[in-house]
Amino acid sequence: MASIARCLRAARPSTLSRLAQTPCTRSSWQPVSSRAFSASPIRDIRRYTKDHEWIDLNADKTAGVIGISEYAAEELGDVVYVELPEEGKEVSAGDAIGAVESVKSAADINSPIAGTVTAVNLALEEKPGTINQVPEDDSHGGGWIAKVQVSEQGVKDFETLMDLEEYQAFTGSQEH
Repeated sequence: MASIARCLRAARPSTLSRLAQTPCTRSSWQPVSSRAFSASPIRDIRRYTKDHEWIDLNADKTAGVIGISEYAAEELGDVVYVELPEEGKEVSAGDAIGAVESVKSAADINSPIAGTVTAVNLALEEKPGTINQVPEDDSHGGGWIAKVQVSEQGVKDFETLMDLEEYQAFTGSQEH
């Protein structure tokens, strides 16, 4: 606390008066070319399924976040209900872990990999439309569905999924 107080202490009046008396001269100092700062987060490893789910794995491939792709959210239309999985549920790749209902249709949400559900996005129960706004956002206010602890089989399943470029080619080849 004392260090904070020292930082907040006002400057002595004598110091301020000396600064005011010092003539302001232009310096020949030129800033060194500035380096761009990127505020983009370090992206986890993301893969997609043919059923339009995505999963982000952390760097050591022990935990992941599951959601539906932007393509799926656009195709569904306005989401009005989301059924979430139960925490602690063990799933295999392709198992239904929930469902999404929209004004146009309904679709199951399938687990992309094997693992155990450790958390669900309860905010989607109150605001299911979040999936339409930010379907591929795994942050606190995003449209992610569930977080999973990844099993050894899950890591193997993950390697078979599509990366972004493959998924874009896949969705580009589908009829709209």
